[in-house]
Amino acid sequence: MPQTIIFHHYWPSPFSEKIRIIFGMKAIPWQSVEIPSMLPKPDLMPLTGGYRKTPVMQIGADIYCDTQLIIRELERRFPERPIVRRGTMAFPAAFWSDRPFFQATIPLLMGKVGHMLPEAFKADRSKMFPDRPFDYDAMKSVIPQMRDQWRAHLGFIDENLMGDFLGGAAPDVNDAHAYMNVWFLANTLKDDADALLKEYPKTAEWAARVKAIGHGSFSKLEAADALAIAKAASPAAQPHTDPHEPNGRKPGDKVAITPDDYGRDTVTGELIFSSAQEIAIRRHDPQVGEVAVHFPRAGFWVTPA
Repeated sequence: MPQTIIFHHYWPSPFSEKIRIIFGMKAIPWQSVEIPSMLPKPDLMPLTGGYRKTPVMQIGADIYCDTQLIIRELERRFPERPIVRRGTMAFPAAFWSDRPFFQATIPLLMGKVGHMLPEAFKADRSKMFPDRPFDYDAMKSVIPQMRDQWRAHLGFIDENLMGDFLGGAAPDVNDAHAYMNVWFLANTLKDDADALLKEYPKTAEWAARVKAIGHGSFSKLEAADALAIAKAASPAAQPHTDPHEPNGRKPGDKVAITPDDYGRDTVTGELIFSSAQEIAIRRHDPQVGEVAVHFPRAGFWVTPA
């Protein structure tokens, strides 16, 4: 079973930073494929079938979408340095970092720098967030309210520090969840982040420790080479019937999978297997041949194709 991690990302992406820090925690070597921050993404779409969010992880001809599932797969394939501890609500914590904390971070950033962004980027994000078109003036107007929210989220981190990290002496996945948005704001507006962190010196020191973990060992890979690797491989995913599937789905069914929040681009394919936390579909593309595209269940709609 191929173990080489190919990571499709772009460097300013906060969701990518979450996984890059996890690569550092688990000391996993990986290959970096840089993708555009907005559509078109011609070297990613053959792999994902239309899923546009960042990041995406590739292992041979198996494609993993969403950080929630990427973390599960890294933990399964590389158990030597576990970072998911039972009893810590590690995966529910992802919904906190990825949704309310992230949604408080976006206006703080875009309300300051949105007017400097290219029109193409604004148009892309308006399509990606159909319920919340890119509106610089609106985001600027709610900065005071988002500072309140951000202060509260920092307080959550501060009151849960158990030592050097959230879990005690060693970092785990909850540190990656919590760090993502702190890094995102500090990476773009350091003075703004520092001003909010001033109330929480322990959290500021914690963030510095997480940053120091780094991204592990990685090398650059061209997108064309990643596509060739997928085409030369066969998916590891094998058909399996889920005995507890609540909607009667079974291998071979044609299904459509869509994120339930934003970036609602639908991917269709033939069901390979499903479980309470994962669903994998088979699809074909001339550039990559047969691939298995994997998604989490929580946060995604599954419907008949």
